[in-house]
Amino acid sequence: MDTRKHVEVCFTPGEYTYYKDEFEIVVVIDVLRATSAICAAFDNGINSIIPVPTVEEAWAYKQKGYLAGAERKGQIVEGFDFGNSPFSYMREDFKGKDVVLTTTNGTKSLDVAKDAETVVVGAFLNLDFLCKWLEKQDKNVLCLCSGWQDKFNLEDTICAGAICQYLIGTGKYISDEDSSIAAKYLYLSAKDNYLGYLKSSSHRRRLKNLNLNEDIKYCLTPNQTEVIPILKDGKLIKLQEAKAHFRPHPNGAALCSQPNQAKFTMGLCWARAHQRICSLSLTPRIAGCFYAAPPLPHQSICCS
Repeated sequence: MDTRKHVEVCFTPGEYTYYKDEFEIVVVIDVLRATSAICAAFDNGINSIIPVPTVEEAWAYKQKGYLAGAERKGQIVEGFDFGNSPFSYMREDFKGKDVVLTTTNGTKSLDVAKDAETVVVGAFLNLDFLCKWLEKQDKNVLCLCSGWQDKFNLEDTICAGAICQYLIGTGKYISDEDSSIAAKYLYLSAKDNYLGYLKSSSHRRRLKNLNLNEDIKYCLTPNQTEVIPILKDGKLIKLQEAKAHFRPHPNGAALCSQPNQAKFTMGLCWARAHQRICSLSLTPRIAGCFYAAPPLPHQSICCS
């Protein structure tokens, strides 16, 4: 009997009902931009985010004095000060605060999945850290893509495919659904250049037309944070757990054209002065380089 756990991909919130009773962990994904903004917020020290599905609920919280953001179709809703741009949550005055958020797609997915045993937030921004955490849980995992207004989209599916590819590569997980197979192969096609691959995607074009290209670049740059937002009692909080211990592959050989580059430019691959982790290879890198090592189970090249 095969005792391996399952990891599967659900393309839209509308299809969640077909999966909801089979998985202990649901990873909600809305790359452009809700779950990316949520990860950025917790990386910036926010205390909690209360996700609500409607503008009316967000407005009611705002009237009570909460910091409240609302986005619909890529734009800030009239009467609110911010939407779901990750950069909105990097403000100093957000540190330690409770924020209410409603978005077109992401908060709807969180609402749909709220009764699952465990609901966490995933994006390219926390991809490696999230994958390692999921592996340790040894539970069935569903990647719930938020899509666009209950329709399939590329960026969420690619992110879900990256999670599938990693977990299957551990030997502890299997996938049965065609949606998961499709997501995995989309990821394998896109993994060397997310930005280029998604150049013609509908939501990237939609956001670019709203002059939000820097948001796009930021959201498609992997592994900028090691936080996992988790839904508890209707609030997203930062999962408090000892950080996974990442070690460079002993046979890794640095191949770097820009060894001294260590800067953050919005949307470009970046590094602090110390080593960073790049894509799903779990090998250290600094901006402009990658480390050659046997794939685990995939190889990554910096997207700058």
